[in-house]
Amino acid sequence: MPSLRTARMGRNRKGLKTLPYISIKNMDFFEYRQGELFCEETPVSRIAEEVGTPAYIYSTRTITEHYHRIEEAFSGVPLLICYSIKANGNLAILKLLKELGSGFDVVSGGEIMRALAVDADPRRIVFAGVGKTDEEIELGLAKDIFLFNVESEQELENINRIAARKAVKARVALRINPNIDPATHKYITTGKRENKFGIDIKKAEDVIARLPSLPNVELLGFHCHIGSQITTVAPYETAVQKIIELFSRCQQSYPLKYLNIGGGFGIFYKEEEARPIAEFAEKIVPLVSATHCELLLEPGRFIVGNAGILTTRVLYTKQSGEHTFVICDAGMNDLIRPSLYQAYHRIWPVKSDILPGHAIPAERRVLADVVGPVCESGDFLAKERELPRLSRGDLLAVFSAGAYGFSMSSNYNSRPRAAEVLVDGADWRVVRRRESYESLFAEEME
Repeated sequence: MPSLRTARMGRNRKGLKTLPYISIKNMDFFEYRQGELFCEETPVSRIAEEVGTPAYIYSTRTITEHYHRIEEAFSGVPLLICYSIKANGNLAILKLLKELGSGFDVVSGGEIMRALAVDADPRRIVFAGVGKTDEEIELGLAKDIFLFNVESEQELENINRIAARKAVKARVALRINPNIDPATHKYITTGKRENKFGIDIKKAEDVIARLPSLPNVELLGFHCHIGSQITTVAPYETAVQKIIELFSRCQQSYPLKYLNIGGGFGIFYKEEEARPIAEFAEKIVPLVSATHCELLLEPGRFIVGNAGILTTRVLYTKQSGEHTFVICDAGMNDLIRPSLYQAYHRIWPVKSDILPGHAIPAERRVLADVVGPVCESGDFLAKERELPRLSRGDLLAVFSAGAYGFSMSSNYNSRPRAAEVLVDGADWRVVRRRESYESLFAEEME
């Protein structure tokens, strides 16, 4: 098995420059120039005119910059970054990350095939998820993926059974649930005892004691993931300390090599609530160094979250009593996070002489719900948001939409899913065509 240290040290950053820019509240390579929003060197309005709306627009430079921030912050230990495909699985983004040196974190057979579609090295793929089917396990074994992150004792037994039938040995890491509250939204908390994820840390050593009776699995390390959009360092530090205590005890009996501490590093959605990645590394790297193991990380949102926007056009505005509605052509089927998580996304006109964060004159200010066309009262992008007064045809940008935007979108109300665009400086290209009406029922039979 190739060393992660060797794989990491061999990466070539030549030509991947960090360019100077002016950002608005950590929106990275999205900035307003003379009242117009640009993605890198490209006017957002130009893309919208040619591609239409709704559309997701991603910045190559932001993805590259954020990947390198992680790489540099954790440079003190041997490291494999496994980008979490569930955050955004567009093939162009996966190809970019593979070229940057990333491995991949997958949670389904479909995500394994997405990674392999961009010629990812199977030995840099880790497979998590509480409900792996027999077919998915067989696929992972057939493709010789690096590690299965095992989430229960029954799953461990099942992987052993399937591997024995295939006459192979499965490499595994046990996902440990450390019962840590990461102080994030309850739907994206994954490391508390009441969550469905992982093996209770109190039972882990009993599970490990059974390994001699499971000859077709090879325990190589531990995995831990406590949640997503974590904006403070303390929960991470506590979780890593607990896992490392277990790791150190078990290293006496098993040649453990890898410690996977997941992802979940927070990004900027509203105020500057997230901590720089270097602050996490400052606490984690010394702990990991003491174990002499190799570190795996599974970031997704941190890399792509602020690298994408959703563009949408105002269809209508209307007043209902004291209430103002701005009705757009993007709805909850395009971006479900506000409806599902009550998540905040910055929204601002693509063309405006008032910059985000600046005071809006009273005569131009409106307090409005920004809503979509979906036939649900829960279809909204923002509630009671203070904005410059808007008119039919105005183009809006919904920021920090690169993660869990398109990947969670749907065809609800038989709405075609949005186009996706990748920008690289002054160049841009469509990396997923807008769906057609015909594509909505192409797989159906009368």
